[in-house]
Amino acid sequence: MRKLLVILFTLIINFNTYCQVSKEDITIETKPLKEKIQSLQSENNKLKRDISSINSKVATVNQKLETLDQKVQSNASDIQNTNSELNGKITNSKTTTNQKFTQVDNSLSKNSFWSIIGILGAIIVSGLVYWLVSKRQRMDKNQLSIIIKSTKTELTQESARLDIQLLDVIEKQLKVADKLNATEPAVDHTFHKNSANELQRIANYANTLDPESQESIALQGSLGRLKNYFNSSDYEITDFTGKDYDERIPMKIKDTFFEEALTKGSEIISRTLKPQIKFKGDVIQKAEVSTKYNN
Repeated sequence: MRKLLVILFTLIINFNTYCQVSKEDITIETKPLKEKIQSLQSENNKLKRDISSINSKVATVNQKLETLDQKVQSNASDIQNTNSELNGKITNSKTTTNQKFTQVDNSLSKNSFWSIIGILGAIIVSGLVYWLVSKRQRMDKNQLSIIIKSTKTELTQESARLDIQLLDVIEKQLKVADKLNATEPAVDHTFHKNSANELQRIANYANTLDPESQESIALQGSLGRLKNYFNSSDYEITDFTGKDYDERIPMKIKDTFFEEALTKGSEIISRTLKPQIKFKGDVIQKAEVSTKYNN
């Protein structure tokens, strides 16, 4: 009996030792994974702050655009007022000339020489006023056109620069999101959908620029790099802009317009508002488009 108790006591000690070792092994193995997750979360928070800063800059650009529109409207109003004032002067000048003609007709029999001088003087004055008015209008329009063109160029450059920075931030966050999804049992597509929609918005803006301009070339390069990253992450983004509308492809038509220049019976996609997104071949977001048609 004593021998049996010794054996039982030995087994209990060995079992406790085994349990302690197992817990220590588990702690050692899980510690790097926890540290990696904490690092990814920290990087994700930093990138969120970067996006907030970019959004603030975009809001500033939008405010500048609104200010420009107000200035343009104010300048247009000033030009309109100037035109009205100058037209009034021309009208008054014509009225004065007509009155002088009448006076000349009444007194022509008395003093024909001075009447002719008065007529010629009135014609010369009217012509000079008209020339000065026309010259002033051309100068005002040219100056306003130069100011608007210069301001639009500066805003286009600033907007393109901010969009390029935004694409860089999106690419970094996509990498963080992919790493986080790798540690989760189910894939969360929310950030990828939002990023693809933002990419489409920037692509639509880039299509409005001169394709040979530096802004357009830089934007297209950043867009192409981000699309390649999507493709390498098992995502597929489809922009249907310019393609024939196919009712077999599931998509939402936001609006449609008649276009007489199109071939009869045709319908094309004029603009992709949201792209079609596939993940490993499965559609996770339907496209949202605008179309043009001719019956």
